[in-house]
Amino acid sequence: MLSLSMIVRDEENCLAACLDSVKTFVDEMVVVDTGSIDETVAIAEAAGARVEHLPWPGDFAPARNFALDLVQGDWVLVLDADEQLLPGCKSQLNKLMCMEDILLVNLLRYEEGASMAPYSRVSRLFRRHPKITWNRPYHSIVDDSVKAILEEETQWRIVDCVEPALRHVGYRPELIQNRLKAKRLREAMQSWLSKHPGDPYACAKLGALEVSEGNRIRGLQLLKEGLVKSESSYASVNERYELLLHLGIALTDDDPNFAVKTFREALQLQIDDRTSLGARLNLAALLMNLGNFEEAIALTTLATKHAPEVALGWYNLGLMMRRGGFLGKAQAAYLRAIALKPDYAEAHQNLGSAKFLAGEINEARKCFAKAVALLMSQGRRKDADALKQKLVGIVNLNQSDS
Repeated sequence: MLSLSMIVRDEENCLAACLDSVKTFVDEMVVVDTGSIDETVAIAEAAGARVEHLPWPGDFAPARNFALDLVQGDWVLVLDADEQLLPGCKSQLNKLMCMEDILLVNLLRYEEGASMAPYSRVSRLFRRHPKITWNRPYHSIVDDSVKAILEEETQWRIVDCVEPALRHVGYRPELIQNRLKAKRLREAMQSWLSKHPGDPYACAKLGALEVSEGNRIRGLQLLKEGLVKSESSYASVNERYELLLHLGIALTDDDPNFAVKTFREALQLQIDDRTSLGARLNLAALLMNLGNFEEAIALTTLATKHAPEVALGWYNLGLMMRRGGFLGKAQAAYLRAIALKPDYAEAHQNLGSAKFLAGEINEARKCFAKAVALLMSQGRRKDADALKQKLVGIVNLNQSDS
């Protein structure tokens, strides 16, 4: 028996899609609401979930443990409301759950909208073991308790699901803007770090958050502290990879050569091809800007081979091919990106540029017009106006194709 365990609060924008993705895969759905004032509870009940209530305890870990205590399954799948289970992984997950010596399955999660790091691994599927508990206040994990179990009960093992299993939509701008979690998450992480200075996991998460929000100096300090600590602690390879990835991203503009070194170090770790995609794509883009086209193209080509479903890889390959003068290959790469992500405005724009350089003026005009229309529909009027201004005297968007 497989149980879904969730904690939610004001998730009416994405909860239905989450539950719909998993309701035919699990045997029960247990949703703990921590104080919603929107339609979250009604949506969960309509989907067939058992809904329980818990006043917000001020920390994610006790809320997750409360939800975990309510499930009845032999296995537990834990999702956030902004995640969805991908259908292509279900067969492999069923096979893994049938293996008697597996305690936990690490799931590969696609980070929609997080172009810097398209994939991550999360420990969200595990056997219901009495000693498995959640801890840490921010991005709570069961890893610490699982590690302690493995030391005492050596018959167990941890495995990775090689197929992408989850789709995380929480980085979409409209979801980020509508959320009130950021302040709670930051406070929880800062509280944890005050008690555990230099903790690699916490430094990776908060450091990346600080950099993304423009607090670069503080972010760099945290990432460097986490790396130092990881060398003398039992930090996981995934934690060290995440620290190196985000340090490289933070250094890209001000110290590109050191950023290159950092990305290369990240790629030397024993990380699977999809999880390491972020370091590979960032390194390739940086090498392109530094004029090393040959290695940049090789790295990006490898990225599209390992993760052909990621539009960013094809888009970046198109940029590189175009700069190298390979207009046909550039167009082919842009078209692959658009096939995967039809509303990819930048891909339509750059496809137009490649067609214009190839002398295909009418086709270029159509691509530019499509890019402008997409930018407008996405609320990016400034970008649309900038593109139209750039095209003045080059292509008349209003000209007919006759």
